[in-house]
Amino acid sequence: MKTMNVEYAIIGAGTSGLGAYSKISRQTDSLVMIQDGPYGTTCARVGCMPSKLLITAADYAHHLQTSDFFGVPASGHVEGRQVLERLRRERDHRFVARNLGYVDKIPARHKLEGRARFVGPGRLMVGESVEVRAEKIILACGSRPAIGEVFEPVMSRVLTSDTIFELEDLPRSIAVIGMGVIALELGQALHRLGVETTIYGRSGRINALTHPAMRRQALDVLADELDIHPSGRVLSTWEDAEGAWIDFERSDGQRVTKAFDSVLVATGRVSNLDRLGLEHAGVEITDTGAVSVDPHTMRCGNLPIFIAGDATDHLPVWHEAYDEGRIAADNALNYPDPTPAGRRPPLMVFFTDPQIAVIGQSFQQLQGREIVIGELPFTSPRHVVWNKVQGHMQVYLDARTDVILGAELLGYQAEHLAHLLALAITHGMTAEQVLEMPIYHPSAEELLRDVLIDAQKKRRRHEAESTGLATSAY
Repeated sequence: MKTMNVEYAIIGAGTSGLGAYSKISRQTDSLVMIQDGPYGTTCARVGCMPSKLLITAADYAHHLQTSDFFGVPASGHVEGRQVLERLRRERDHRFVARNLGYVDKIPARHKLEGRARFVGPGRLMVGESVEVRAEKIILACGSRPAIGEVFEPVMSRVLTSDTIFELEDLPRSIAVIGMGVIALELGQALHRLGVETTIYGRSGRINALTHPAMRRQALDVLADELDIHPSGRVLSTWEDAEGAWIDFERSDGQRVTKAFDSVLVATGRVSNLDRLGLEHAGVEITDTGAVSVDPHTMRCGNLPIFIAGDATDHLPVWHEAYDEGRIAADNALNYPDPTPAGRRPPLMVFFTDPQIAVIGQSFQQLQGREIVIGELPFTSPRHVVWNKVQGHMQVYLDARTDVILGAELLGYQAEHLAHLLALAITHGMTAEQVLEMPIYHPSAEELLRDVLIDAQKKRRRHEAESTGLATSAY
């Protein structure tokens, strides 16, 4: 048995773990980073980058199918093997390689491979042969796909976001379970690449969007293209020579039973915290297995333990994971004196077509607050030129101050408008201040200008009505 005594231990070498390491390693040599499994972040290996490579190939296939509208007849077919070979080549040689290049520069004395688990406060067993004793510990252990027991009979055909990109060829048909970002992005991409795709939801909602009208429109737009059963439950599954059978009961009571070559289970991810034996570290765990974390310090209770990245229940996106790793590192370095950090405004983008984006405070979060809503369809001149007029945009202003609080978007190139709004929200800008910037014609940004003008008109009406009511009351 080997024993290592360090001041800091970081469990996980993903985005948040590496963010924490970069901070702490500048201050001390007394640290170790423990990694279970291959190096390379979730984003680079199985998340952001390979999914966008697949989506881009699907977009090109879709352009071929829709180019007649522009007077440019085109034809072609999808070579599934080439799509996936190119995806893995770009992923491995560019995005993962860049990450591994950084890891390779980390001194060997700072790296330890194996699964860690607590055996006592400040004590970690790594594998069966190394004990690490650390004064402060950062848990950046990530997450894994959640797979319900109902899929056990067809596990030989089950794929997750962790495994789908290793396929040698595209399947003939696939069932996609879930309606979150992974399910919708990959489901639409596979459909556009020629895979017979059916999407099965549970709640009937696209949960990123919170305004009822936005949710309905998003579902309607996607259902125009995709075969979606938005709400219900999988009753049972089984496998035979025809494939993996899914017996699904819709919320209206109708049964849908169908066989597929593959089943993509994309019903969310489970934090790997449950594998660490946190009860031995003195961490309080709820009946549901949740662990309380302060989002401004990433500290777990009053313990010298900090949790960051996908291991938490915060937004599972790259920039949030990186921020959390560095916040955790700062507070581990400052322990026992916490230094709460300001968090960036939330920003979430679905790379579906049309794209979905939520920025700042959602409509649901603003309930009970006095707001006005600027809204318009995605019919700017630029969107008309693109023939991409599906969707809607809502921006939420404080009714009294004109400050932009949040927005929900459904539309083509929504990611760019979302970033402009994120910039405005970050700096506490009002609609009037944003409208002072130049907007080129024709551009997608004209839609943002027009939505803010709509919001200001409503705000002026709101002020007039409020003043009138106050005068009447007097």
